[in-house]
Amino acid sequence: MADEAQGGLLAAIETPADLRALRRADLRPLADELRRYLIETVGQMGGHLAAGLGTVELAVALHYVFDTPYDRLIWDVGHQAYPHKVLTGRRRRLSSIKQRGGLAPFPSRSESVYDAFGVGHSSTSISAALGMAIANRLTASDRRAVAVIGDGAMSAGLAWEALNHAGSMDVDLLVVLNDNDMSISENVGALSKYFARLLSGRTYSHLREGGKKVLRKMPAAWELARRSEVHAKGMVLPGTLFEEMGFNYIGPIDGHDVDALVTTLANMRDLHGPQFLHVVTQKGKGYAPAEADPIKWHGPGPYDPASGTLFKETSAGPTYSQVFGEWLCDMAELDGRFVGITPAMREGSGLVEFEKRFPDRYFDVAIAEQHAVTLAAGLACDGLRPVVAIYSTFLQRGYDQLIHDVALQRLPVVFAIDRAGLVGGDGATHQGVFDLSFLRCVPNLVVMAPADENECRQMLYTAGQLDQPAAVRYPRGRGPGVAAEKAMRALPVGRAELRRQGASGLALLAFGTMVDAAAATAVDLDATLVNMRFVKPLDEAMIAEVAASHRAIVTLEENALAGGAGTAVLEHLQRLGSNVPVLQVGVPDSFVEHGSREENLAAAGLDGAGVRASVERFWRGRGLPRAVPAG
Repeated sequence: MADEAQGGLLAAIETPADLRALRRADLRPLADELRRYLIETVGQMGGHLAAGLGTVELAVALHYVFDTPYDRLIWDVGHQAYPHKVLTGRRRRLSSIKQRGGLAPFPSRSESVYDAFGVGHSSTSISAALGMAIANRLTASDRRAVAVIGDGAMSAGLAWEALNHAGSMDVDLLVVLNDNDMSISENVGALSKYFARLLSGRTYSHLREGGKKVLRKMPAAWELARRSEVHAKGMVLPGTLFEEMGFNYIGPIDGHDVDALVTTLANMRDLHGPQFLHVVTQKGKGYAPAEADPIKWHGPGPYDPASGTLFKETSAGPTYSQVFGEWLCDMAELDGRFVGITPAMREGSGLVEFEKRFPDRYFDVAIAEQHAVTLAAGLACDGLRPVVAIYSTFLQRGYDQLIHDVALQRLPVVFAIDRAGLVGGDGATHQGVFDLSFLRCVPNLVVMAPADENECRQMLYTAGQLDQPAAVRYPRGRGPGVAAEKAMRALPVGRAELRRQGASGLALLAFGTMVDAAAATAVDLDATLVNMRFVKPLDEAMIAEVAASHRAIVTLEENALAGGAGTAVLEHLQRLGSNVPVLQVGVPDSFVEHGSREENLAAAGLDGAGVRASVERFWRGRGLPRAVPAG
C-alpha cells in the first residue's frame, strides 16, 4: 500500500491513541492519505467504498476528539465504517474485508474493542448508544456515547423511536447525522426534503457559518453562543425538528472540514443532555468516478483505481434479481393492478427498469420494511396487486406486519424474497437462512422455492394469480442457467416435480437451489430426485408415495435446519406413521460468517461435493450400496 511504501502519517497510526498524538495541522494530510489508501485497497477486492470515502474526515475527527475505545462510538449500518477500521488497528488487513477468515464487512464486537456495537442492518445506532448512555448514568461513568447515523438510515422507524425516547431523558448522548443526501440509492421521502430545506436556506447557512467561528472560542462562550443561536434560529425557523424532540441541534457543518469538525466535536463533548450534530458530506468524496455515480460505487467489485474501470464478472445468463425485474415489468404490461414496492433496494432487487417504465406504480419507501409490508396490505385491500421486493434478512424486520396485516387478512400480496440462503461477503447479518422457518408457520401463506431461473419466473406468475399471500424465495446471483420462458403459466399449487426416478431405494427431496446441488449425487447413487417446489403447502401425496416406496429419505434445503422445509417433511411423515429413516441437510445451527457464497455453501456442506459426502455417509451407514465413483 502507498502508506507502507512511502511512510507518511497513516503508516504510523496503529491505534486512535497514535492519532490523538498528532498535531491538529496533521489531520488534513492524514485524511488525504486515508482516502487514497481506501481507494487503492478496496480496488483490490471490492467492498463498500462510496460511503466510507464520505466519512474520512468524520472518522478522523471522532477518534481525535473522543477517547476511544473508552468512549463508545457506534457506526450505523457499517457501510461508512471502513475509515474507522483503518484507524483502529486493522489497516494491514483491510484487503481481506468480506473474505472468509478476513475482516468483517461491518463493525463487529468480536473483531475489535473499538467496535462498540455489532451492526449490519440500518437504524440501530441511536437505540444502542442511548442504552450505553443510560448505563453510563446508572454507573456514574464519564464515558461518552456517540451514534453516527446517515440520512438514509434516519428514514427507518427505529431511529425515530430512539430519538423520541432519548429526547425526553437526561442522558449524555451525541447523535451525529451524516447527511449525504443518499441511502444506497438516492434518499427519498419527506425527511430528505426537510434536510434539503435546512441546507438551502441562505440565511440559515450564513448563520451556521458564522456560528462556526463562534464555536472556535468555546467552551467559555458556549452558553452565550447557544442562547444567541437559539434566538437567531427563531427568526428564521420555528426551531428544528430535532430541537422540538429535546435535542440541542448544531449544524449543518461541512463534514469534510476536519478542523471545523474537531472544534465542534470538542466543544460538544462535554455538554450535558441529548446533543445532535448535523454534518453534511458527499458520498464518494475525493474519487471522481464515485462522486459522479455514488450508486454504482456504493459497493463495487474489484476495480482499477487509476481509471475507475470495474472488473466485471463474465457470466452468461441473468441473475435471479434480473429474472424478477423482467417478470414484474411483463406483469405490469399485462395487468394495470400490479405495483412494485421496495425498502430502498431498487438496484439490488432488480427494479431499475420497472421504475423507469412504470414510475407511477413504483414505490421506494426508504429503509422502512414494516411500512413496506403494511403499505402493500393497504394497496391489496383496494384491489391492487402489490409485489414487495425485499431481501430475506430484511423481511425479518417486517415479520409482525406479514403475519397480522397480510396473512391474517388473507390479502393477495406477493413477496419476492431476494438474497435467500447464504449470501456471502456481507456475513451473518445478511444471510437469508431463516425465512423458510419463519414463513412456513404462518397460516394462509403459500411459500415457493424455485430450482432454476425459469421456475422462478413461473412461480412469481403463480404467486401473482393467487387470491392469498404468497412468497417466492430465491438466492443471490445466478442459477444453473435455465432460460426463463417468456410465456407464463401458473404451477399447480402444492405439487412437486419428479426430476429422476431411481432404483436404489434412496430418495432426495430437494428444495430450491438444492435441486441442482443434488443432481449429480442422485445419478451417482441411482437415487430418486424430487424438486419439491412448494414449502407450503407441501406435496403430501408425493411424500407419502416416496416414503412407501423407498428405504431412506434425504431432505435438502438452503435454510436453517431448525423448523425449515425438512422439518415440514418430518412432520408429515410423523402424521403418516412412517418410520423411514430421514437425513436433513441444511444450514447448521450457527451464524454463518462472511466469505464468498461458494465458500459459505462449501463450509455448510451444501455444495455438490458436500451434499454427496453427507448423503453417501448416511446411505452407507445403513449398509446400503456405495455410490458410483464420481466422474
